[in-house]
Order: sequence, then C-alpha cells, then structure tokens
Amino acid sequence: MTGPTVEVGQSTTTGQAGAGVACVWLAAGSGSRMENPVNKVFLPLAGRAVVTRSIEATLGLPDVIERILVGAERDLAAAEALLSRDLPFPIRYVTGGSSRHESEWNALQRLAPQIEAGRIGIVLIHDAARPLAEPQLFADVIEAARAHGGALPVRPAPPLISLDSAVVAAAHEVVAVQTPQAFQARPLLDAHRRAARVGFVGTDTASCVERFSDLQVRCVPGHDANIKITYAEDLALAERLFGCP
Repeated sequence: MTGPTVEVGQSTTTGQAGAGVACVWLAAGSGSRMENPVNKVFLPLAGRAVVTRSIEATLGLPDVIERILVGAERDLAAAEALLSRDLPFPIRYVTGGSSRHESEWNALQRLAPQIEAGRIGIVLIHDAARPLAEPQLFADVIEAARAHGGALPVRPAPPLISLDSAVVAAAHEVVAVQTPQAFQARPLLDAHRRAARVGFVGTDTASCVERFSDLQVRCVPGHDANIKITYAEDLALAERLFGCP
C-alpha cells in the first residue's frame, strides 16, 4: 500500500512530450539522532527548510514532470503547509514505509501508471536531508541514466582508522555513494516488482537494480559539500557552507 497522496503548491508545469523525469525525495526517517522532536528535513537552513533547499535545486531542470516527497504520515500537515508556501510547483506526498526500500517502492507504485504509459522515462531518487546537492549534479545523473541506464554520484572514501588510531589510506576502489541517483524508469519499476515478490529489501536503490535488472549503473563525480544531515553538527556545517554566520 502506498498510503495517501496529496498534491500541494501551485502548478506552473504544462504537459511535456516524450519521456519525462520524476524526482523523488525520501524523508520518512525518524531523525532520532538529531535529538529534536521535529523531523530534521523541516528544520531551518539559511532561512529555508532543509527539504525546501533539497527540492528547489530541481527548479530549473528540464523535463521534470513529477515531484514526490515520501515521508511519515505524521508529517503530512507540515509538508503541505511548508511546500505550498515555499515552492512554485506542485509536490505530491506519499506515505513512506518502514525502510528506505519500502519508501522507494511506495513512490514507484504511485508513479507506475505514468511509467507504464511511457510518460516518465527517468526516476531520480534523492535524500531530502541532502540540501546542498547542486542543480548540475541532478542534471549529470539524469543525463548519464538516459545514456547508460542508471547513475549515482560517488566520492573517494575517507581514510580508514586502525585500532591504534593510526590513519591508513583507503583503497582506491572504496568510494562513498551519494544521492541523487537516477535510473531508467521501467527497468527500475520492474526490479522493485521482482524484489517485492521475493521479499528482498535493498539498502539503497542501486542494490535493488543490481540484483533484479540488467541496467548498467555509471558513477559520476559527487561533491564533498553534498553532505547528508544526520546529526546537529551536520546542520551547523551546512549553515557554514551556505555562508551563514
């Protein structure tokens, strides 16, 4: 079950020919490590909510015809009020599941009719708690997914720490995976359907795609500033990266 969906905001988008892009933001986590009763994506960052910063990076992207925020049902009212006020385009709200994989699946079920009709050709999935991803990074993964099947941004992994606290270099092949990640829509939907039939729960989108599809997933350069806000210290760092005093 995908749970309730709600459209908020005022639409400025007209129908677009060809296979468009659907952007999905995941925000169903509890955020307990922030030690704040408010979902971290609704906390302020440089005068705007974290989730608003994450979504507005797609404002100038061509071919985006659907935007979905996946979150907890308890956050529905806050999402409606915030996003209808702050964004110039509609957002659909889909209730998340008990895991990241289930939340993605809920969003894909919501998008399935448009994917099957050929209206949506690319699905992009992003952590709502990554508010510093630049518009060009979204464009890069979409372009690579169109050309190859799937794309995700990566950065070199940080050094590993040994038990005696000596720093050792990470192996060159070890990378840190970021979002946004983009995939051709129909193979992604089919992969999730196969996963659902066997009860597979992936750690991220790419793990499901790797196991249940033949899509080739390419890596694109990520950005060091594209941090995920998990702790209060991360929010403070994001404020500094935005140039806030």
